[in-house]
Amino acid sequence: PPLEVSVTGGISAPLPIAIPVMPAAASVDTPAGGTDALGRQLADIVAADLKGSGLFTPLSPGQLHPVAFAEVNAPQFDYWGGTGAQALVQGFVRANGDGTLTVGCYLYDVLAKIELARQGFVVAPADWRRAGHKCADSIYARLTGEGPYFDSRIVYVSEAGPKAHRIKRLAIMDQDGANHRFLTNGQSIVLTPRFAPNQQSIVYMSYAGRVPSIYVYDIGSGRQRLVASNAATTFAPRFSPDGRFILYSMATAGNTDLYRVSSEGGTPQRLTTSPGIDTGGSYSPDGRRIVFESDRSGGQQLYVMNADGSDQQRISFGGGRYATPVWSPRGDLIAFTRLAGSFRIGIMSPSGGGEKLLTDDWQDEGPSWSPNGRVVTFFRSGRGDTGTAEVWSVDLTGVNERRILTPRGLGGSDPAWGPLRP
Repeated sequence: PPLEVSVTGGISAPLPIAIPVMPAAASVDTPAGGTDALGRQLADIVAADLKGSGLFTPLSPGQLHPVAFAEVNAPQFDYWGGTGAQALVQGFVRANGDGTLTVGCYLYDVLAKIELARQGFVVAPADWRRAGHKCADSIYARLTGEGPYFDSRIVYVSEAGPKAHRIKRLAIMDQDGANHRFLTNGQSIVLTPRFAPNQQSIVYMSYAGRVPSIYVYDIGSGRQRLVASNAATTFAPRFSPDGRFILYSMATAGNTDLYRVSSEGGTPQRLTTSPGIDTGGSYSPDGRRIVFESDRSGGQQLYVMNADGSDQQRISFGGGRYATPVWSPRGDLIAFTRLAGSFRIGIMSPSGGGEKLLTDDWQDEGPSWSPNGRVVTFFRSGRGDTGTAEVWSVDLTGVNERRILTPRGLGGSDPAWGPLRP
């Protein structure tokens, strides 16, 4: 049978995979370091991505033998078969005359002794890590049949200092925690950052001047512009899938409702009118529906409505309260925070069926989906006054949890996973 990995069965038997060091076409110094060192680091990134998915077990370095450049597209299948590996990733690094790097990526079925996939990635030296993620993405997609997700970024709220006086700054990083950088200076509180569909900008809440306001931050230029400001409390802004609108909630005259406003600014349109608090809206991937939370029934529950506010229907009926719903990019699931004693991350279908809790810790909240709808990032808070928040992820089986490392000494909350990078 063709080599494939089951994504539904959890991690009972992750696929053994060999990922030896990628040889260099020639030993050359580049702005990213020597090509020999890059070959080691690229193999490490591919191995870490695949291992982190919970679906693969990379062989230990002691089981790997050095691969010559000429061997990259002519593997020693008999040797690799003896290691127990079922799949083999071989690649190469070449420095090009125009200053770019080419990274080759080949996937082989060891038992059938055939090539399954090959791709080459040409990147600027500053983007060398992305070539590793794209290589891992091609292998993951080929062996699982799922969409890729490793070449993506996470924006979150970085937290420093004691709980009563937290300094909160917007920060962005690769999905594995690398290439971390701050976007704001921490002089005002920031909350709930979310990527625009085109990944060029981020919408977020700020309390600059103590007035709750919605800003859009341009990642390339560092410029930010005000979209909506109101002395009334506004929160949880999020782009529509086509980027034309920003959905948010606003409290006026003791009632909190969902509104949408053009992403360029302008007059907001009110979408909900029920008594109580309606907040936390998230669009379906086709932009036709919105999931949100409301306490109109007495406690926070999840509701789905059409994008114009019509046909509002409750979908959550389990014990406890439900908050922070977010629609999967595949459209098939809604992730949420369930509050019943502890805070846990869960998923359900858009009609409310098939509810499943993925985590079981003291305080897990604020889910956000990976680009392929297979993994959810969230933040986990420690107990007491000293407990810091950390960024974590969990896959749909609920078995494969991992912490996404942020710089030492910094906590992290409100993570939002961006789309796959082009």
